[in-house]
Amino acid sequence: MKEETFNSTDEGLKSLAIDPDVLAKELAAELQGDPLDEIDLDSFDSDRSKILNECQLGLNWLKQGHEERLQGLRVFCEHRDSRALALLIPLLSEPCPVERMSAVYALGRNPSPLAINKLLELLEKDGNAYVRKAAAWSLGNYLDSSVMKPLIRALHHDVAAVRLWAASSLAEVGSISIEKAETVVSELLLSLRIDQEPLVRSNCIWSLGRLYDNLQFSLKVEVSEGLFIVLLNDLEPSVRYEARIALEQIKDPDVVIRLKTLLEDGSLF
Repeated sequence: MKEETFNSTDEGLKSLAIDPDVLAKELAAELQGDPLDEIDLDSFDSDRSKILNECQLGLNWLKQGHEERLQGLRVFCEHRDSRALALLIPLLSEPCPVERMSAVYALGRNPSPLAINKLLELLEKDGNAYVRKAAAWSLGNYLDSSVMKPLIRALHHDVAAVRLWAASSLAEVGSISIEKAETVVSELLLSLRIDQEPLVRSNCIWSLGRLYDNLQFSLKVEVSEGLFIVLLNDLEPSVRYEARIALEQIKDPDVVIRLKTLLEDGSLF
């Protein structure tokens, strides 16, 4: 999934100061200003001095009160700085859900082995869906074998917002080894068949496409067949489109021929 770039102005850095009471009342709706929707993992600011100044300001903010900490957390959702880790990890235990959520995102941007256990605990036990959603995203940046099973559980059992990011993060976890890729792919195919949320199915397709080249032949066949079933039968046009894009990226001659035949027969639009 694509994310929007953070506004690097001072106003942009301050805009995360969301009222926790508002957040608590709107758990069923998307949180406006959710850092996950704004992180640009590919962004790069060539002005190194500007980045250093922002990081220093962020470090100072993290040592102050609630509102200042939120401003500092926003800085480290965008920038990487190892000096922030000692200040970020304790914030995972803050009672304020906005602080916990933002700290989780910041530790996805600034991964630390010391944060894994707490992030896993938040994914599995935190009562706030936005915190769990953040954990599902952040754990995709931790290529550690311990994160696979918790992400699979989240994929199958959590709310849709958490499931869709678990599906995406599992693509990263599955890239660790062929064995993990095969386990992850089997779970993604299951969710692709049974999940009722189109966005979750779309993210499953994206992850399957990412892992396809790492699979043995028999599982490649299973993946391509699953994608064709979605392409021809899913009720949601956006999901069918994602399946078509994924299939078009597969260079297997049988897949190419089958797609061409469907196009010529008028079965695809």
